[in-house]
Formats: sequence, structure tokens, C-alpha cells
Amino acid sequence: MKTATTNKPQFDIRGLIATVSLIAFSMAGSSALAQTAAATPPADPAPAAAPPAADAPPAAPATEPTPPPAEATPAAAPEAPAPAPAAVAFPGPNPIMAPAEGKGQVVFFRQSKLTGAALSFSIREGDTGIGKLQNGSYFVHVVDPGPREFNIQSEVTDTLRLEVEPGETYFVVQSITMGIMIGRPILTPSDALTFQNKKMKVTTAVATDRKPKK
Repeated sequence: MKTATTNKPQFDIRGLIATVSLIAFSMAGSSALAQTAAATPPADPAPAAAPPAADAPPAAPATEPTPPPAEATPAAAPEAPAPAPAAVAFPGPNPIMAPAEGKGQVVFFRQSKLTGAALSFSIREGDTGIGKLQNGSYFVHVVDPGPREFNIQSEVTDTLRLEVEPGETYFVVQSITMGIMIGRPILTPSDALTFQNKKMKVTTAVATDRKPKK
């Protein structure tokens, strides 16, 4: 009679140890990964893309540079008022202006006549010649106020004294009478009416000073 033989599986301790080690290694790796993930903070989200800029307005055209300010022109000094023209004191064919302020004047004249027409004599104040009258001519002598002495000379000397006041005009007529050898000039006080009786010209003859006696 045959006896049946039963085969019992044998327990493999080495395989068990290897399996346990593999499981433990896997768990340790998973734990390390979890710790690393917890320690690393999540990255900041990327900023959203800026919306497309609106079309910018076209740039203003470049302006020309402003010229430097012009230099100020200094104001011109005000002109002094022109002196008023002298008033005509004696209108007529031979108008005479009023004398300057503070002055007097003497109008010497010689009417046109045939007697001694070609002769002319110097009228002097003292020894200084102030004018020389031709036939039908006159001149104006401006003087300071006060006593004045005028003379004219030929064969003899004729003298006229005047007291001149400021602002006044005096008229003196020169006439010629016949002398012994030559015409004799005379100075006589006159007036504006006689002076303006006829048109005369301003004399152009030049008077001479009296020569000193030797």
C-alpha cells in the first residue's frame, strides 16, 4: 500500500524582508515629496498682459524758436518847446518886430531923396560903427536899457542922446543938408508913422569905427 506525500509551501523570509523594505522606501519618498511641496510657496501668478494702448494723438508740429525780445529803444528826451516867434510890433511896408525881452531897440532910417543921394555916412555909438545908411534904407539896432549916445560925422559931428526903456522901440531919421564943402548928415527923433510912409530896404552898407586921433 502506497503512502501519499503532501508538498507544503515553504515561507520565504528573504522575500518578505525585501518587500517590506521596498514599501518603507516608497513611503519615505512620498513623505519627502510632500514636505518639499509644502515648503515651496506657490509662484506668484504672472501679471495680466496690458491692454493694447489706444492710438496716441499725432505729435504737434515743432514750433519755430521764439526770437529774443527786441532791445527796448530808450525814450527820446522831450524836445524843448520852440520859442514863440516875435510879434510884429509895427506892421506896414517895413514891418518891425518887438524887441527881445529886457532889451530896447532903435530904428535908424533914411528916406529916399535926391539931395545927397550918392552919399552915405557911418552912424556910431561912441566910437563904434553900428550901421551905415544908403538912400532909402534902414537898420535896427538892439541895445540894453539906459542912456545912449549916437553920432554921425562929416564936416561937423551931429550927436543924438536917447534914454532907452526895456521893450520900447525908437525911430531916428537921418537927413542930409547942404554943407559948405560936402553934405551934412543930421540925426533927428522920428516916429513909426513917418518910418512906414514908404517902402525901404534893409541897408547892406558896413559902418566903420572912428579912427583914433594921432
